[in-house]
Amino acid sequence: MKQTILCALSVAATLGLAAETSAAPNGYRTEPINSTDFEVIPRAQQFTDGYWCAAADFARRKLGLGWQDRIYVLRGYGPSVTTGRKTAVQFTIKEPSETPVQPSFVLSSFAAGSSMSVQGANAKCDIRPFFR
Repeated sequence: MKQTILCALSVAATLGLAAETSAAPNGYRTEPINSTDFEVIPRAQQFTDGYWCAAADFARRKLGLGWQDRIYVLRGYGPSVTTGRKTAVQFTIKEPSETPVQPSFVLSSFAAGSSMSVQGANAKCDIRPFFR
């Protein structure tokens, strides 16, 4: 009986860790579209900084980008192609060829071609929105 309980706890802990590693900071989720493109999907709140924070986390941990590498907005708000959720923002690590690149420090929306360094996007993880 003791071994069964220990085995069940071990499996639960392993599954919990696997679910945690696929989640981005601040309650956002990232899903790869292909080897260079991915999307960030909010779970509840949809703060602009949270999207950038999750994109930086994915770029560093999953894609191995450096702090000075850039993340580009591929497509602004729209439906998720990987999960079917109503709202997602798509990012890419390739410089878009069709849209002019718009480096930005303050973004209130996600225009295609907007970009930020991984380090700049990661700094958005420390910003806490004001609660109303």
